[in-house]
Amino acid sequence: MGTSIIPGIDIASTALGAERLRMEVVSSNLANAQVTKDATGQVYKRKQVVFESLLPPRDVTQGSGPQPAGVKAVKIVDDKRPLHEVYMPGHPDANSKGIVTMPNVNPIEEMVDMMTASRSFEANVQVITAGRQMFSNALRIGGA
Repeated sequence: MGTSIIPGIDIASTALGAERLRMEVVSSNLANAQVTKDATGQVYKRKQVVFESLLPPRDVTQGSGPQPAGVKAVKIVDDKRPLHEVYMPGHPDANSKGIVTMPNVNPIEEMVDMMTASRSFEANVQVITAGRQMFSNALRIGGA
């Protein structure tokens, strides 16, 4: 993370990257919502992004301790919820009882996650835009 005159720009830029990854993972979940076998031959499992707060270096901390300096996506994990079992006797992946194990992806939940990530991305773009405008105005005032 760089050092900016306006730290809010740095913080918001970290969130842009994290939310972009979150949108990619949600897109992957939606694309694989009906995949009974992935590249490894297993049923696709819903993925989730794990975020972590970034803290500034020790020499920059103030008074009551370190303040968050951004966010980063630290890993992508499989959702631990159980897979769905659906009765489809004609399906090539059905067991002897006609049951097919399907991914644990709920398209409605994924769409809500996509909208949340998209809105968060937009809000962080607005923070960056406002920060740049404030910096530009300060330069204009200082040069007048």
